[in-house]
Amino acid sequence: MRHDGRTVDQLRPVSFERDFTDMADGSVLVSFGRTRVLCTASVDSDVPRWMRDSGKGWVTAEYNMLPGSSNDRIRRRVSGRDQEIQRLIGRSLRAVCDMTLLGERSVTVDCDVLQADGGTRTASICGGYVALHDALARLVAAGEIKQHPLTDFCAAVSVGIVDGQCRLDLPYVEDAAAEVDMNVVMTGGGDFIEVQGTAEGAVFGRHQLNELVDLAAGGIASIVTAQKEAVATPPSPRPETH
Repeated sequence: MRHDGRTVDQLRPVSFERDFTDMADGSVLVSFGRTRVLCTASVDSDVPRWMRDSGKGWVTAEYNMLPGSSNDRIRRRVSGRDQEIQRLIGRSLRAVCDMTLLGERSVTVDCDVLQADGGTRTASICGGYVALHDALARLVAAGEIKQHPLTDFCAAVSVGIVDGQCRLDLPYVEDAAAEVDMNVVMTGGGDFIEVQGTAEGAVFGRHQLNELVDLAAGGIASIVTAQKEAVATPPSPRPETH
């Protein structure tokens, strides 16, 4: 048993609250235990200059930890860590989006961490997917694009080795003490998008790597099930604003 009573292969409670805000084209509050991230997706009818006249769209992401999201106040700035994480989120979401179907428009997925207790980047990917899904579904409903551009689901989870034991979905207390820390991103079909793994305190063997990947795959399958339930009904039309 872990400090929170979970087994080694058990996720923290996961939830997706759609349309948490009204203004963005897609919005979701994602929670992994005490980690909470507000993910919004905003559509722009333009693309980066280098993509103009290509017939293809673009999906990018921004990530930020708000000042009150941790015990110590986070300064309002984009750090090197933030840049690395937002690139990861963007790469992950682009991997399951058909840019030709999207057409020459850009979608920015903003991931703002309201409360951090480990796994903020993986929660951002999971919530960012749902926000992106709803933003694109609204484009389809409005007749602006003919077909939903997302080709598969996309989810991510952290795994690691703590006290010599492979564990799924690390909260901060475990992440800070982990000998090995890994983040895994996969499609709903079970293919890998990205694997980030580092020996923080001790090296690890092939059998442990296999165990970590298997733990991640099982956790991601459960997250994808939750995503499917979240988007099972079409998003409602956005209220008109003045």
